Amino acid sequence: MNAPLAGFTIGVTAARRADELIALLERKGASVVHGPALRIVPLPDDTTLHAATRELVSSPVDVVVATTAIGFRGWFEAAEGWGLASRLHRALEGAVVLPRGPKAKGAVRAAGLVETWSPTSESNAELLQYLLRLGVSGKRVAIQLHGEPLPDFVNTLRAAGAEVVEIPVYRWEPPADMGPLQRLIEAVLAGQVDALTFTSAPAAASVLRTAGPRYADLVSALRRDVLVVGVGAITAGPLVAAGIPVVQPARSRIGSMVRELAVELPSRATRLRIASRDMEMRAQAVVIDGELRPVAPAPMAVLRTLVAARGRVVSRQDLLAALPSGGEEHAVETAIGRLRTALGSPQMVCTVVKRGYRLAMEPA
Repeated sequence: MNAPLAGFTIGVTAARRADELIALLERKGASVVHGPALRIVPLPDDTTLHAATRELVSSPVDVVVATTAIGFRGWFEAAEGWGLASRLHRALEGAVVLPRGPKAKGAVRAAGLVETWSPTSESNAELLQYLLRLGVSGKRVAIQLHGEPLPDFVNTLRAAGAEVVEIPVYRWEPPADMGPLQRLIEAVLAGQVDALTFTSAPAAASVLRTAGPRYADLVSALRRDVLVVGVGAITAGPLVAAGIPVVQPARSRIGSMVRELAVELPSRATRLRIASRDMEMRAQAVVIDGELRPVAPAPMAVLRTLVAARGRVVSRQDLLAALPSGGEEHAVETAIGRLRTALGSPQMVCTVVKRGYRLAMEPA
């Protein structure tokens, strides 16, 4: 079993570039559950974007901030459709152009413009500090938005005396089909997901919002049981605000995020010595002496409860309460039988007459 993520189940919330992320995870051996948390709605015919573009070409700005590559490209594509692309280029070529990161910088250059500066952190906070040091009093600043308003950014600039022109190139909306996202959240709550990945702050906020009445349960699961990985600090914002720890790569890239995940997740796996065999836990499988063995939800729920007891006896009633669908006491006996079969070593789970079951734990 050479793939670092073999047997692990990873949740993917991305809509844009989801195929790329899923392919990277699967190449490292992971099983993926995809529940897009958002969809991007471009605004080529949106009256707000059209009006903002016409205002800008009529009265050019001193500074333009490009927050995303897809948004900046989309802006010029929309302007091309309106016959305004050349006027937009002329309006921006004399401005201080500030892309937020390398991808936005590439979109700026593809539009025939030259950037003045770009933050190494790829963060809005560093961009804002640069603008304040530059001095914005009396200047017109255009900000290409990335799907959501940036009230703190905009209000700080206005308080410093800038006239801010907001350019809403596209917006985030809930997915047309909420089913996959709701199923992903249910899988997290059922303990069937080892890690959950995020590539945008709006997606993180959408997942928390979609949990609805189970918000507290979801936050608890993400704090305790699931490794949460975000592509960068901005993405992690809504999760950190909810008290959820988020692992982030040094560079805000999807590839870097997957590499970080492939190191961090295996290092956190629960490892036990049971009946002279080495066992590693996964959300939907176990690894016994290096062999990956899938485990169905009911026996896995029983196994998780037995693992938590660390060799102590667990009563049939407690195991019954752990089963996803409940049932009568014989459902526990059925789940134990299926668990022993899945483990491939029946002696790993001991029956304690009239008391319940326990794992044949050995000292670590």
